[in-house]
Amino acid sequence: MNEHQKQIAKQCKQGAENNTMDFPEIVMTLIQAGFDRYIVDFCTSTATYYLPNGDYVTLDFQGIETAVPELFNVDSIKKAIYVAQTKAENYTYTWFCETIMSAGCTNYLVSLVGKRVVYFGRTGDTHIEHFPK
Repeated sequence: MNEHQKQIAKQCKQGAENNTMDFPEIVMTLIQAGFDRYIVDFCTSTATYYLPNGDYVTLDFQGIETAVPELFNVDSIKKAIYVAQTKAENYTYTWFCETIMSAGCTNYLVSLVGKRVVYFGRTGDTHIEHFPK
């Protein structure tokens, strides 16, 4: 992974945290830089960005102090996704993370090549959300 790609990953992470880039912008920027997936892990407060050849960069992100319950509430996760997709007023990435964590999400994988996000719970539960058309 070259330095430019590392800076792109950092820019996208900061763009999400600062609400200066929305999800479609982040996806497009990462694809153009050659990434094929990334994982946000709430347990370690990290985001890891991967290239197809296996190279990766792990970045710390602002920790969110929300307990993750054992119950995986798919309906609450879907509602948070809907709010994000519709760019609702007062939406923030921190709100999104707090909401899905409260719904039992420990981490999520964004597959840029698969055009989907997989949300994971503590007991192995998952929810798959395909990118909007």
